Amino acid sequence: MKKYKSLIFDCDGVILKSNQIKTDSFRKIFKKYNLNAVDEFINYHRNNGGESRYIKIEKFLKNILPKYDVNREFNKDEFHMLLRSYSNQCMESLLKCDVTKDLSSLRKITGDLPWLIVSGGDQSELREVFNKKGLTSLFNGGIFGSPEKKIDIIKREITNGVIQFPALMLGDSKLDHIAAKSNNIDFLFVYKWTDFESYNDYCICNSINKIESVSDIKNFFK
Repeated sequence: MKKYKSLIFDCDGVILKSNQIKTDSFRKIFKKYNLNAVDEFINYHRNNGGESRYIKIEKFLKNILPKYDVNREFNKDEFHMLLRSYSNQCMESLLKCDVTKDLSSLRKITGDLPWLIVSGGDQSELREVFNKKGLTSLFNGGIFGSPEKKIDIIKREITNGVIQFPALMLGDSKLDHIAAKSNNIDFLFVYKWTDFESYNDYCICNSINKIESVSDIKNFFK
């Protein structure tokens, strides 16, 4: 672990115990829609952790819902209304959710090593939540999220010189792994709070090392 010059963290399911909050929030904002469409969407959502709400809600309206309601057409006003509703549903719960343990002690051990959050969550929402939870100062490399894609955020911060190599990303989804691999960054799967049901098979097939929680890496920096 001591070789790494940058640490990149996903947020939901890695730093915050928030995956179930996101799932519940989607169910609430879609409660007026066809139940089968909602169930299909929730299954998609759980198997595509880390993907932006912007992409997921658009997919629901454009691809999933029309299969159950043939008269349904995509409406931009409806899309933006659902985005606002989702944000409102999430915010209060995010402020109350658990934070992974030992972050402060890990921060001390790693000194001034750049820490970044790269999340599928909305960037402005993330920054507000982290600020109110007193976590912002831990992430000296920045807190980044959607609507920009994870792969693009990482690529940009490499170009900006914030992410230095060798770098390590800790995530709980297939998309996190893809984002890291696409940018030649090492990856650890954090499984304690993941929604990705087949994560173990995925990790075996892709030779990915797993840890239960972020605190598991603490001793390897000493």
